[in-house]
Amino acid sequence: MKLLIDAGNTRIKWQLLADGEILDEGFDTLESDQMFNDWAARAGTVERVAISTVISEDRRRHLQARLKAFCGAPVIFHWAESRRGALVNAYTDVQKMGADRWHAMCGAWFTTGGGGFAVVDAGSAITVDYVASSGMHLGGYILPGKQMMLRSLRQDVARVGFDSLDAEQGRPGVSTTECVQHGLAWLREAMVARIHQDCGELGLDRVVVTGGDASGLIGAGLSAVHEPYLVLSGLAAVDSGWEPE
Repeated sequence: MKLLIDAGNTRIKWQLLADGEILDEGFDTLESDQMFNDWAARAGTVERVAISTVISEDRRRHLQARLKAFCGAPVIFHWAESRRGALVNAYTDVQKMGADRWHAMCGAWFTTGGGGFAVVDAGSAITVDYVASSGMHLGGYILPGKQMMLRSLRQDVARVGFDSLDAEQGRPGVSTTECVQHGLAWLREAMVARIHQDCGELGLDRVVVTGGDASGLIGAGLSAVHEPYLVLSGLAAVDSGWEPE
């Protein structure tokens, strides 16, 4: 049995696989013990752990130590690559790219069979990556996510107090709370429009979205396939030795 882990800045997503089939999956916070409880009955059957992560080195080592103590299986970390088969990374220094972005691109290619696409990962940060039908990565964008922007306004801007509000439209606000929350919705709408525009100009025929705020982007009008475990799909493919043609 194989345990796959996508360790992000705030959450861990995981899957248990046997002969390529998903037996179980879930997500939790990095500090939680619940996921170890979920795996406990199968600890002795885990033969390999494969991880894609963007967490700090100290947290990575801590996670690695916990996993080794938990099941004793080899723990393998997969990072961004310069290429995998026909899929070619645009970065000159691939060590500067987060592993989750690369594995999300691999996952989108693997699950949809190639062709031109955009990948949007709406997590703590929002990443957008464009891949041509040839497999050439055309580059992308990194933006602060919704919660990161809210924290920035609370911490760094004096006298801007606001409450929680699940705003779906970016119309002008008539209170500070509405101005902030509608402003975030307005930014989402603008980003969605730009993604659609870019896809049209670059000849990309689909968008794949993942991450905790994926539903918010879809609600803002993003025309996309929602793949909650996209990074794990790419990680599983990479760990199995898959290479796109």
